[in-house]
Amino acid sequence: MSGLDWPAGFDRTPESERRRYHGGFEVDRRTAFDSILEELEKMDAVNVEVKTAAPHTTKKPHQPYKDRDPDDPGVVVYFDRDGQRFAVPCDRWNNLRDNARAIAKYLDAKRAIERYGVATVETEMSTQALPSGDDDVIVAGGEKKEPHEVLQIQPDAPEDVVKAAARARQAETHPDNGGDREEFRRVNEAKEAMLDE
Repeated sequence: MSGLDWPAGFDRTPESERRRYHGGFEVDRRTAFDSILEELEKMDAVNVEVKTAAPHTTKKPHQPYKDRDPDDPGVVVYFDRDGQRFAVPCDRWNNLRDNARAIAKYLDAKRAIERYGVATVETEMSTQALPSGDDDVIVAGGEKKEPHEVLQIQPDAPEDVVKAAARARQAETHPDNGGDREEFRRVNEAKEAMLDE
């Protein structure tokens, strides 16, 4: 047990696959964690919580003590925006600094999409939204669909059928293949809902 409260629905990176960030973020750990807050301030985020398995300072609760390197290098950022709670976790890299800096870079990239006028941050941040607690139905274009309807399978389909159907639907709806981003998100939510039952 790492002591880090990892959000449900986000996979962990196996410890054997974690490496130091190859590009060298070129910042110290304090700057990496401060940059998360800077990005979230630009997004008008509130109720920000930065979590790691290390103890954090009292004066700056988003900052872990500089001499603490926990076995679990994961970083999770929770925040509220426009009445919705979001989580942005990262444990791909083998140290707190690189995971914190990756989160800050991710948030900056999401904001860039809004700045360029391609989509809204709300749309882009939907992949980071925490579940509302009502996983039984998925709203699609104003109509309510059960998860099995989104995946086009039986309600009592076994796990292997759910996964296969989800893979097929993901391929059909993936935005890189000309699919609809919202439908792709609904397919992922439906898969999670059916596998959590």
